[in-house]
Amino acid sequence: MKFCEQLGKYIEQLSCTAKELCELSGISPSTFSRYRSGERIPEIDTVAFDGLCNALEAVAREKGYGDMTRENIKRAFLDCEDIIPADRESMRQNFNTLISALDINIKRMCKEINYDVSTVFRIRNGTRKPADPERFVAAIAGFTARELRTPTEISAVAQLVGCNESDIEDVSQRYEVICKWLFSDHARQSREIKSGGIEEFLDKLDEFDLNEYIKVIKFEELKVPSVPFQLPSSKTYFGIKEMMESELDFLKATVLSKSTAPVTMYSDMPLKEMAKDPDFPKKWMFGMAMMLKKGLHLNQIHNLDRSFDEMMLGLESWIPMYMTGQISPYYFKNIQNNVFLHFLKVSGTAALSGEAIAGYQADGRYYLTKVKKEVEYYRKRAEEMLRNAYPLMDIYRSERENDLNAFLSDDTRRSGKRRSILSTLPLYTMSEKLLNRILSRHGTDAEQAEKIKKNVAAQKKRIMTILETEIIEDSVPIFTPEEFVSHPPVLELAGVFCERDILYSKAEYEEHLKETEAFAERNPNYVLNEGISHAFRNLQILIHEGQWAMVSKGNSPAIHFVIRHTKLRSAIENFIPPVTEE
Repeated sequence: MKFCEQLGKYIEQLSCTAKELCELSGISPSTFSRYRSGERIPEIDTVAFDGLCNALEAVAREKGYGDMTRENIKRAFLDCEDIIPADRESMRQNFNTLISALDINIKRMCKEINYDVSTVFRIRNGTRKPADPERFVAAIAGFTARELRTPTEISAVAQLVGCNESDIEDVSQRYEVICKWLFSDHARQSREIKSGGIEEFLDKLDEFDLNEYIKVIKFEELKVPSVPFQLPSSKTYFGIKEMMESELDFLKATVLSKSTAPVTMYSDMPLKEMAKDPDFPKKWMFGMAMMLKKGLHLNQIHNLDRSFDEMMLGLESWIPMYMTGQISPYYFKNIQNNVFLHFLKVSGTAALSGEAIAGYQADGRYYLTKVKKEVEYYRKRAEEMLRNAYPLMDIYRSERENDLNAFLSDDTRRSGKRRSILSTLPLYTMSEKLLNRILSRHGTDAEQAEKIKKNVAAQKKRIMTILETEIIEDSVPIFTPEEFVSHPPVLELAGVFCERDILYSKAEYEEHLKETEAFAERNPNYVLNEGISHAFRNLQILIHEGQWAMVSKGNSPAIHFVIRHTKLRSAIENFIPPVTEE
């Protein structure tokens, strides 16, 4: 029995809904849907897998199935034929780390060890098990040991596997050490980070529709009030309940003022207690929406000195606001403070300052002022904080199209491997003839068509420059005939900020795929990975390893997030989209 079949059996037996299990497990609806269809399989010993087992146990207990314990549920899932055992999963994760860390040429490696490139790609993604894992590991270790010749390369391996350089001076020593390391379980933490954090974040970004969100919250109908907010020139608040009141009062004072000055916000206060209040999050989001409606720009300094999962959950709540393009996110490096808690929020007319001792937030004191001299004091402090902060990500919307092109053009001169996880085919592999035919079929007006062709030409120029010296690896989807009906692929036009989708026909997509395969044949530094599953429908992920990761959302309004924060960038670099077999 496959995992999806076992999951379906539990759902039928318990007469529960996907919504129930999503709410109890914390798994996003899109990810859960992929679990049910067999398109995705959760990795064992991760937040997602444990959350699902716990959710099923909770429903079973409520409905009187006392024997359906978490342990029994987990055991049943582990018996599924498509679940990879822990040691094999460790091997897969370590194999991926080895390839990234040592910048291994996958095509050449596959040729040397006599494995098909597509097979290795599926092993990397966890949907293909090596028929003989020991033989596979031996082949990988042998190839790697032989490839390492220079002192720098040997030093890199020593650091990776945690041994001394003197321990791996000859090939046989390197072979034995790498074999042992590939089957070790040191990668558990990175698995948890990937599956419990970044995957959920990317899923929610993939699903998010700004236009639909605006409709739901009736953003266009919001009226910024002009009646002055009756608040004393200053006010002091104590405890968590009054702290929430101070937050809402600050938003009111800012929205109702005449000032259009940017707003700066920072807080390292824990949010758990505030989240328990059923009304506060709604009121806070409404206040934030009103600020954005007013046209205010927000400098948000995030507190990233917390667990990866908590950090990602915090960022998820900001997705709607990021999509507006009115948010500039920042963070501090190397902040280590386990004693004091602070927050500071400053607008053109008001300032809110607060402090508490860690663990005693309920005893905190919070101060809101509209006194001009005091606001100026706090604004100066906020400006000083910004000067010490680093951009969490650069956000590009249509008004920054030239800035985006300048960034990409400048990056062509920088060394390092590039990788992409795409939901459609890259336009730089498409012939001019095919592009013209698709644009003509869609009736694209002359001005828009010229803009698209100019952008594609610029892409081709950048890519060819990079390929002269560096590796580019693209993972692209293959669509079944049924998917062309349910989820037709579109031209990748996020860089053009096109307001409408231009869809492929089946014949056009197949022709473009053949052109992409021919492009790979002509360019030895271009690696093409083809898969039949789709991690995302609306996202393109571009990675310049060790430098930045760019997440691009193509459906209108198009937006690009360029991420350099080490922990977040690393999580995206280590993210491997699942691939399923036909």
